[in-house]
Amino acid sequence: MITESKVGSRIRTYREKLEMSVYDLATKSGIDEKLVNAIEKGEVLPALGVLTKLSRALGQRLGTFMDDQFKPDPIITRAEDLEAVKVQSEGKNILGYASHSLALGKPDRHMDPFRIEFAADGVDELSSHEGEELIICIAGEVELTYGNDRHVLKPGDTAYYNSVVKHGLKALGGKPASIYGIVFMPF
Repeated sequence: MITESKVGSRIRTYREKLEMSVYDLATKSGIDEKLVNAIEKGEVLPALGVLTKLSRALGQRLGTFMDDQFKPDPIITRAEDLEAVKVQSEGKNILGYASHSLALGKPDRHMDPFRIEFAADGVDELSSHEGEELIICIAGEVELTYGNDRHVLKPGDTAYYNSVVKHGLKALGGKPASIYGIVFMPF
């Protein structure tokens, strides 16, 4: 399992390799400079949208900042392992959701699949980035904001969309919810 400090230190390492200042990275990614600093110091685990923008600004795949080790194909994630991680609150961020990568150890991947657990009182923050996303609601109800439209997804419902349009997700009804999400970003 990767920790907040590893994500931040990896971002700092790639930023320094490119001889970029924190200000340069913030400007290029569109992320607030204070937030970039907090992420690099390990004080904040970035939401997926923020990490996506930082990875693009650094010219890296999203998984570059999340993978800890190489595993041979196929990468299999057992349900009981996800439940164990859920109990430990891996990846919980300030928006109130926890994301669990389903492809850790596959450095040559072109998609980034996740299981995402939304807290009942999570915040819906809109983001946009290159690529496409597929989400599959597996528990609870999730509200997808896509541009100016809002859509309610129930278990079994899916949404596939272009990620350049501002979008965000949150649990509805004062209850937690979870989805599988797959992010594809062309390189």
